[in-house]
Amino acid sequence: MSVLTAAAATTVALSATATQSAQAAPKQTTAQLKAEIAQQNEDADKAIQQYDAAVSTQQTLQKQVSTLQDQVARQQASVSAKSAALGAVASAQYRSGTIDPSVQLMLSADPTDYLNQASTMTQVTDSQASLLSSLTAEQKTLDREKAEAESKLKALDATSKQLAAAKASVQKKLAASKAKLASLTAAQRAAISNPESTDSSSAYDPGSSKAGSGTAMAAFHAAQTRLGDPYVYGATGPSSFDCSGLMQWAFKQAGVSIGRTTYDQVDVGTAVSSTADLQIGDLIFFNGDSHVGMYAGGGMVLHAPHTGTVVKYEKLSYIGSIYAMRRV
Repeated sequence: MSVLTAAAATTVALSATATQSAQAAPKQTTAQLKAEIAQQNEDADKAIQQYDAAVSTQQTLQKQVSTLQDQVARQQASVSAKSAALGAVASAQYRSGTIDPSVQLMLSADPTDYLNQASTMTQVTDSQASLLSSLTAEQKTLDREKAEAESKLKALDATSKQLAAAKASVQKKLAASKAKLASLTAAQRAAISNPESTDSSSAYDPGSSKAGSGTAMAAFHAAQTRLGDPYVYGATGPSSFDCSGLMQWAFKQAGVSIGRTTYDQVDVGTAVSSTADLQIGDLIFFNGDSHVGMYAGGGMVLHAPHTGTVVKYEKLSYIGSIYAMRRV
């Protein structure tokens, strides 16, 4: 057999083996597909909450930096005005040829030197001593505010980098989820869909579930007005939301602040120990603390599920494992 013939035979054999392996690869069952997509959504939820946390931190730091910069500007103006006033005293004495050691000391590099020795100066006036004392205190305040602003700016830079990394992680996970869904047949998509979900209030029945407090019910009714609005990661309303963004927005309409992320919200209110004790408006956290929805009664949850869906009701048992339940 020639070398070419052997190579051709080997190629054919390898091709046949690959074909047989591909044909032999088992197809995923509906349960396996559901589990894989649920895991992708959970991974995306975690990345999105980390992104939301970074956004929240960045916004807080930006406000703090802006406030500090305003304070520094005002303090600098005050220090400059007082320094100018002391300079005017020295200039006047210089012109009259009577500049004294106390005024020279006022204008030294370290005003504290003056304060330490001013009591021995008989020519210094009370007003001059008061002015320099005020200048010294304000200079210390200015130095402290500058240092704090610099620290906040460094923290803001670090958070901005963290935000960029979190955003990239979210986009990567969402792309993987989108690709997986695109690979499914229509029959597979139908098989893994939730037939009991709805974004219509007319199809919702709270059954005999107990209503929550006035605040909880106000938040629940606010959330109901957003049924059908699209899920968008990082969104907090008023016309698109991610899971924690919807809860934050709904409770804000009821006059209560519950924080931006699931990491914040899982600590608010009081714990509910059993699903049998759930009241309408209670918060339910799923799959660790990566996803949150609001109990709607009748075994249903009102939430913003994930990218590609809208705000809707879904069966409590369909969403995932319960991590915590909280009553605000």
